[in-house]
Amino acid sequence: MKKECVAMLLAGGQGSRLYVLTGDMAKPAVPFGGKYRIIDFPLSNCSNSGIDTVGVLTQYRPLELNSYIGSGQPWDLDVSSGGVHILPPYMDSQGGTWYKGTANAIYQNIGFVDFYDPEYVVILSGDHIYKMDYSRMVERHRESGAACTISVMEVPWADAPRFGIMNVDGEDRITEFAEKPKQPKSNLASMGIYVFTWKTLRRYLVEDEADPASSNDFGKNVIPRMLAAGEYMGAYRFEGYWKDVGTLESLWDANMDMLSPESGLDLLDESWPVYARTFSAPAAFLGKNAAITHSAFNRGSDLEGKVENSVLSQGVNVAPDAVVSYSVLMPGVQVESGAVVQYAILGEGCRVGEGCRVGAAPEETAPENWGLTVLAPGCALEAERTVPPNTMLDRTGREVEKK
Repeated sequence: MKKECVAMLLAGGQGSRLYVLTGDMAKPAVPFGGKYRIIDFPLSNCSNSGIDTVGVLTQYRPLELNSYIGSGQPWDLDVSSGGVHILPPYMDSQGGTWYKGTANAIYQNIGFVDFYDPEYVVILSGDHIYKMDYSRMVERHRESGAACTISVMEVPWADAPRFGIMNVDGEDRITEFAEKPKQPKSNLASMGIYVFTWKTLRRYLVEDEADPASSNDFGKNVIPRMLAAGEYMGAYRFEGYWKDVGTLESLWDANMDMLSPESGLDLLDESWPVYARTFSAPAAFLGKNAAITHSAFNRGSDLEGKVENSVLSQGVNVAPDAVVSYSVLMPGVQVESGAVVQYAILGEGCRVGEGCRVGAAPEETAPENWGLTVLAPGCALEAERTVPPNTMLDRTGREVEKK
């Protein structure tokens, strides 16, 4: 079955920097923006870009992610001649292993890609919030004749050591690549989005797998090997909104960005919709004394208190005299009467008892003591409990250290 382009979406990471939020689910399944999951963004990008064959490579705690993706219908990826495919590690007659790295994950699925015999393969990550037309990047790759095209964007120089950094010539041909350099020569960062000519990538994946010294990673091994071999590596500049939501702070930031049109994260743009699996629920109920300002909320919510500058998912209840500000509340969170939640992320199904105090505003706390307060999914706080800022609690309510 011949396809011009196949997308491979890396969605198997544990998401350890999200700590308790990913204790029971893969990072791409984490709720975002009141009605989405993180994985909705790359899947929607594929659908809007005309890429109808997507392999989703899962590994860590995949149950919720697999259930959410289902047949791919919400993203119009339930076609019989392609569609979305869940690709976990598996055993064959020669044995099998967990995915050892990003490159090894694709190597283990060479048979899947070969089945569609594509000219090009787009490699995507499952933990980024952005809207991007991959077809334009593929077209640039085709026209340039590159073996690999890497999507890049300028980042603040202070952030550059966190990324793979590209040096390019006047025609945006990559001349040097450094993975998380301590002293970067450029602020042109890799977004972890690659277009490869499949025949070329296939050869390098086989070579990388045969190298016992390799950690089987695109950024650390395959891309440097291709560059050293003199392959044409092109940079594709992206200028829209993009955020890696792999940390608690960046996840909170991206949710707040959704509330600010000037951030560039416009999720109401009908020309490039972000699709999500919808769940049947009654319309949100707003009590007569509810005060909702500069916030997003979803169906099935019962809001009778004060909510400001916050993002609330479906099924959230905020009782009378409760206050929620600058916070992200995931599905099913209950905030009981008199409780105050500030600058916090509350995981799915949390319950904040009457009169609790969770988190605090930065101006109320010494700078060295302030930080986001995070509750694990299912955490239930007894009445009148105080959870200080920069504190994280597990499902049982015990404090967990942020390493």
